[in-house]
Amino acid sequence: MEQPAPDAAGDEAMDAFLEKFRSQPYRGGFREDQWEEEFAKIPLFMKQAPSEVDPRENPDLACLQSIIFDEERSPEEQAKTYKDEGNDYFKEKDYKKAVISYTEGLKKKCADPDLNAVLYTNRAAAQYYLGNLRSALNDVTAARKLKPCHLKAIVRGALCHLELKNFAEAVNWCDEGLQIDAKEKKLLEMRAKADKLKRTEQRDIRKAKVKEKKEQNQNEALLQAVKVYFEDEDRAELYRVPPKSTLLRVLQHPRYFVKALTPAFLVCVGSSPFCRNYLQGRKVHQVK
Repeated sequence: MEQPAPDAAGDEAMDAFLEKFRSQPYRGGFREDQWEEEFAKIPLFMKQAPSEVDPRENPDLACLQSIIFDEERSPEEQAKTYKDEGNDYFKEKDYKKAVISYTEGLKKKCADPDLNAVLYTNRAAAQYYLGNLRSALNDVTAARKLKPCHLKAIVRGALCHLELKNFAEAVNWCDEGLQIDAKEKKLLEMRAKADKLKRTEQRDIRKAKVKEKKEQNQNEALLQAVKVYFEDEDRAELYRVPPKSTLLRVLQHPRYFVKALTPAFLVCVGSSPFCRNYLQGRKVHQVK
């Protein structure tokens, strides 16, 4: 079957699109009775810029103004703008964009430690909701270096430690926050929870250590009970192998002989009747 030429196929696709376009109402276009007013809202065709620009109503113009006038504003003003932008994204639960905005604000390196502390703390909150707990913890730590008594940073830091199961650290952060505000409800609740979990964790650690010690003692007792020998058939004598000896060391013993390419040993429980009867009357040497 003959295939249509590329140009013909393109024409058919365009015809199909136009036919569909005609059958559906066009949304997003200018209204016939107000096209001049709407046309004037496009930054490229504006005859006069408005005195105040609402980024939500006219994001394109706000972006252009930001690019043009940012360099004329102080680092503090620029950082505050990014902080407000990040807060808007945070309210919309767009945490990734919030992180980007707060980061841009910090890049301005403004001289206001309180503003920088807020940027770090807010970014920590966004990172927390993204599941980046360690990044959030790094941010609240940086915020506290700038503002040690920043209670929001302490609350979020305690929460990060709690989520990371650093229960002792969570208690410490809560205690430091309660020195600033002894009635802070979130810190009181978190401290009680973290302290309970810390005690449970410590109890579990103690139990695990006791169990490990018991198993270790059982293993040592088993090693002491098990005896390993090899036999010198020519002399009808036995050689006892030390528990810590290696196979290579035993194979290198002058009285050890390998038969059919398979090393052979006698393994038994030293206190068993079989072992006592088997060793009775036999000469036993200790391998050094």
